[in-house]
Amino acid sequence: MRIWPNSQTKQALLVVSIILAVVAVLFFTLVDQWSNSVTFQRWADIFQSVATALAIVFGGTFALLKLQAFRDFEPHLTISHKVSHRLIGDSYVHIDVTAELRNSSKVQVEIREGVFSLQRISPTADIEIEALYKETFVENVKRSLQWPTLYELDSVWDRGELTVEPGESHHETIEFIAAIDVESVIIYTYFSDPRYPQSSSTPKGWAAATIYDLSNKG
Repeated sequence: MRIWPNSQTKQALLVVSIILAVVAVLFFTLVDQWSNSVTFQRWADIFQSVATALAIVFGGTFALLKLQAFRDFEPHLTISHKVSHRLIGDSYVHIDVTAELRNSSKVQVEIREGVFSLQRISPTADIEIEALYKETFVENVKRSLQWPTLYELDSVWDRGELTVEPGESHHETIEFIAAIDVESVIIYTYFSDPRYPQSSSTPKGWAAATIYDLSNKG
């Protein structure tokens, strides 16, 4: 299994590599010039050229890091849902959800945790909607709506069990059963790569939500 360093480590490694390369060039240049017994003016010209090169290198490196030019090398998943449903028996609806996890970055993503949630949107009584609305705006801070949860499943994978390579996709499928009177639902999925700590600039997890209509139960 490949373990990719986080963005800060990669940036530090890049800076160290650049410094080592510059030092190596400077060393061999000095050795070559020393063997030719150069004059003081020639030494001054050499050091001026090296100082200019170092300024350009460090200035360019700082600009790249500041502008986050290395974000292409951070993990990222694009999640999409494929949903279908069918009537089973006289009182229930079977819902099939396939989540496609596409690695749209240039590094490997390792999934260790996942959440699948089915929440009811309608039918919902007015009193429930009013309560949701009040909970959404608490102390003038807007919060996400917490629809009634019909079913929730937490999944955990062992290290190296579920990895998605750059440019590839992985599919996870789950089945739900809802009462026949449910008309519309919201399907929520969340996947995370715990190798990147919460304090990192790299997002730890990726989520997706799909609203699905169950009015046609034929």
